[in-house]
Amino acid sequence: MASAKYKIKKNDTVMVVTGRDRGKTGKVMRVLPERGRVVIERLNIVKRHTKPGGSGAQRPGGIVEKEAPINISNVMIFCDRCNAPVRVGLKTADDGARSRICRRCGETIGND
Repeated sequence: MASAKYKIKKNDTVMVVTGRDRGKTGKVMRVLPERGRVVIERLNIVKRHTKPGGSGAQRPGGIVEKEAPINISNVMIFCDRCNAPVRVGLKTADDGARSRICRRCGETIGND
């Protein structure tokens, strides 16, 4: 199965628009396009009960809190200029370079 192309990239600031963490913003740590999910720094925290690995000192067991992936449809890119979650458009320059733009204010998003 081919993975879809998304306008959200690593290191983008996004806002969660639905779900348990609605209204919170964070930085994208990873994008999982084959699953349609993103991992956001310090959001959607879950607890994992892990067994010790190796000789015990390498990876001790216990309850570990970590970020779980969240569906990419539940987040929107956060525009600093608008100070709100926005939709993203693509703009092609005369030289053929493409950049992402905010649909509200027209500001370029990120450094593509």
